[in-house]
Parts: sequence; structure tokens; C-alpha cells
Amino acid sequence: MDTNGKKDDIIARINEKYSSMSKSHKAIAAFISDHYDQAVFMTAAKLGEKLGISESTVVRFASGLGYDGYPEFQKALEEWVQNKLNTVQRMSAKYGKSTQSEILSTVLSADIEKIQDTMENLDSAAFETAVDIILEAKTVYIVGIRSCEPLADFLSFYLNMIRGNVQLLRTTSVSEMFEQMIRIDEKDAIVGISFPRYSMRTLKAMEFANDRNAKVITITDSVHSPMNLYSSCNLFARSDMVSIVDSLVAPLSVINALVVALCLKRPEEVKQGLEMLEDVWNNYQVYLNDEINFIGEEPILDYSLKKETDA
Repeated sequence: MDTNGKKDDIIARINEKYSSMSKSHKAIAAFISDHYDQAVFMTAAKLGEKLGISESTVVRFASGLGYDGYPEFQKALEEWVQNKLNTVQRMSAKYGKSTQSEILSTVLSADIEKIQDTMENLDSAAFETAVDIILEAKTVYIVGIRSCEPLADFLSFYLNMIRGNVQLLRTTSVSEMFEQMIRIDEKDAIVGISFPRYSMRTLKAMEFANDRNAKVITITDSVHSPMNLYSSCNLFARSDMVSIVDSLVAPLSVINALVVALCLKRPEEVKQGLEMLEDVWNNYQVYLNDEINFIGEEPILDYSLKKETDA
């Protein structure tokens, strides 16, 4: 078996077959994807014990991925993990003799190329559909795990300013995620953000939303992403590995474009929201010097800016 090819990437195999897996096999897939550093040392019996399923089910899972038994599956997983561990060594060989300015130029140039590629390949019709779905949904749920969490935070922050009824899913487990979205239905929408290594927790949230007939939008890297399995609207942005971290510049640009498009679609609502915020800022001195000064034993707010204005 050529374990170096994309076709034989064990995680790629899992992602490709995930939608057709049984419930128990999906549980194995999710554990391996999220905890590969533990799974690589487990026998079929130990993995089954960890997940509360039989050893034979684990063996059938390996066979279902095209491996001749669990030992061959475990060997492929070991090679995949080793490949990940070698990332730092490869980066050292690539950039080890480069100056800091050369590294800066190389990484920024790579990010520019990713944005350009995203511009040329993003489906404008899908983008417009995503804008309409977000505006029309009763509640918009947003999920992004691990390195995608800042993207989810960013989108959630601005959607709250534009439309309200935005639920950012924060969780360390699948069960907690389901608890936060238990009331999702056909009137709602979810935006799932995930890039390699894809998050099974995000995928499960999207599957659950799809089962509840909610509108599902994904922001991911390509048509081969498993995030597309349950999505009715796919926004693709390049996010290749250029160092020991993923580049999130292009995905962030797509999210920026979504926010701008949403603002232009609902200018009056955005204006009203900003005016409400401004009133709050003024009433509670948010943008004044609100450090507390102590005079004697009585703390008072420093209203120096307001006093200068009134003078």
C-alpha cells in the first residue's frame, strides 16, 4: 500500500466514508480524528473498551476502511501520526537558513496567493445564498473548533451587531454541543467552520442540524472536505499548511465579505443596532476613562472627559 498518497491518508479515508458509517463506526471515527495521539497506542480491544463497543466492531471498522485487519489499520495510523510529528522537522529544513525578513516575505506571499485563489474559485451564487440564509434564519448557530475557534468568534461578534439571535457553540464535547443546539429546527441556520485536520465535533453538529432540517452553511477548504456532507451551501477558502500552523487569512477574508454583504443588505437594522450600542456606551461611560480613583475610602468614577466637554 502506498501510504504517502492522498488516497491512502487514513484520515482522508475516514472523512470520505463517514456519512455511510453506522453509529458505532462513527463513534470510532470521531475518537480517532479528535484523539489520534491516544488511539495510535490502543489495541482493538482497548479502543473498543474506551468507547463501550466490542472488539469485533473495531476490527470491522478497520476492514470497512479497506485495511486487511486492525494491525494494518494501526500501522497506517502510526505513519499518519509520525508524518504530523515530522512537520516541525520539515519546516526547519525549509526555513532553517532563512532570515526573519525572508520568512516574513515567504509566508505573506503564500497568504496573498491563497486569497487570490479563493477570489477566483469562490462560488458567488453560494455566497449570495449564504447571505440570504443568515438574514432569514430565526437563530444562527456558529461552530468552529480548535484553530477555527477565532473565526467563529469573529463571525459571531459581528452577526450579533447586525441581526441578533446568534448562538456561538462553545464546547469541549459533542454532548455539550448538542445541549446548546437542542432547539434547532427548520427555521434556523448553522455555520460550520472547519479545515484540515477536520473536526468531527463540528461535523456531528452539522449532521444534527441537517437532521433537524435547519439550513447548513459550511466554510471549508475544498469539495473534498467532509463538511460538505450535510451542507446546503458551501463556501471554499484556501487554507494550506505553510508552517506548523494553518493559514486562516483566506477564510477570514471570506467571513469579512459575508459581514460586509450582510450590512449592505440590512443597512437600517445595522444603523439602529449601532445607535443602541452608542447609547449604551454613553450611558455606562464605556469609552471614557473608567478607572476607579479612590478619594479617602470612597471610590468614584473618573468623569474627566465628560467634565471637559461640559465646561
